[in-house]
Amino acid sequence: MKNKPPYAIDSVDHALLLAQTLQQEGRLRVTDAAERLGVSNSTAHRLLAMLVYRDFAERTADRKYVPGRMLRPTQRSEAPLALLRHVTLPHLRALTDRLGESTNLVVLVGTEVRFVSTIECTRPLRVGDRVGQALPAHLASGGKVLLAATPPGELEALYDGSVEVDLPRLRRELTLVRKRGFAVNDQLTETGVTAIGAGLRDVSGRTVAAISLAMPTVRFDRDRLAGWVTELSTTAALIERDFAARHEG
Repeated sequence: MKNKPPYAIDSVDHALLLAQTLQQEGRLRVTDAAERLGVSNSTAHRLLAMLVYRDFAERTADRKYVPGRMLRPTQRSEAPLALLRHVTLPHLRALTDRLGESTNLVVLVGTEVRFVSTIECTRPLRVGDRVGQALPAHLASGGKVLLAATPPGELEALYDGSVEVDLPRLRRELTLVRKRGFAVNDQLTETGVTAIGAGLRDVSGRTVAAISLAMPTVRFDRDRLAGWVTELSTTAALIERDFAARHEG
């Protein structure tokens, strides 16, 4: 499992997180950066200035920051990431507090799921922060949920010619995911880590993101799966309610 180094340098971590955010979302204000990192506007401004100096960011005429030439072009999610993060985080914190395990918000980008937010639990043995990382969608719990909501033609287009994915087998698995309403990743992407995922729908009923509960495999108990799924489903419903309210507002 990937955990924060024991002697982490916060300023470096903050700068890297801002670079990841610019790459994923494309545009950022100083106030957005400050809120995202939990720092003052002046600190956020200095961090962004260093990214500009090293060509990881550029400042536009309207005083916003966009990706610089050092950030390679990448596919972006069509989901409204900033709003999803804002609405989802309080509910993920509450879920982590109740269950004592780390939680995540992920979106589908091509054939990968990208981690948008992580709330770490406080246990010594835990699944660490995954923000900015990407995993194969057909293996990750949230990825399976998102692929299960993908129209068949789009699914085939995603994996056309792939030698790593058995498409008929994946279709069968996704049919089961749709029927159950959740997916499990039991050490498929990382030895010793098990995760359970559930989808998040927008006001039109389209699945735009997923949340997951991630834990060390030694704490995964099949007898507790139904209870964990209920907690995830309840949390997803609350997030969808708040998401819809923000759209209506």
